[in-house]
Amino acid sequence: MDKNINPAMEEETTNTEKLNKTIKRREKGVKRYQFFLLRILILLLAVWLLFFVFIGVTHMPNADMYPRMDAGDLVVFYRLDKAPKFQDIVAYQKTDSAGKQTMLISRVIAVPGDTVEITEDGAVLVNGNAIAEPEIFYHGTVYLGGTAPSYPLTLGPEEYFVLGDKRDSATDSRSFGPVSKDELLGLVITILRRNNL
Repeated sequence: MDKNINPAMEEETTNTEKLNKTIKRREKGVKRYQFFLLRILILLLAVWLLFFVFIGVTHMPNADMYPRMDAGDLVVFYRLDKAPKFQDIVAYQKTDSAGKQTMLISRVIAVPGDTVEITEDGAVLVNGNAIAEPEIFYHGTVYLGGTAPSYPLTLGPEEYFVLGDKRDSATDSRSFGPVSKDELLGLVITILRRNNL
């Protein structure tokens, strides 16, 4: 060590080094904090995209699709598929006469351009042919009154005729007519059964 170095200068150098280390430590802490906030923001954006753009999650509001789905089951639907096919299960929203919106889930029986008829004994005819539904266990009825459609009914370019699987009591197109493409929320892709514990 050089004996000519002033002790005051040596102390000043040591203090400067300590200050520089403290500043670097704080900068690293700020960078870590910023990186953490960025990751949280990306996670929130991903969750928002997943659950508000691509996927919808709701509970089954009633027993209209029994026994496939029961009231209270958790239903996951894909929001971007707004062109369902015959036998697809869809989530949709209907507005009643009081302006209240209700979410319902039903099976697509007829697609745009099809002609639907429900006979007095509850048989469903699409384009003049009875449809085979071996997994439907409930006998259907024709609902009369209200806004029920008159048969035969030919669907418009963006209309779908939907029925619940529990045909003896389901609220569906028999009582309010066809569902428009604008009312569709998405295609049901899976359900999580309610646990009766």
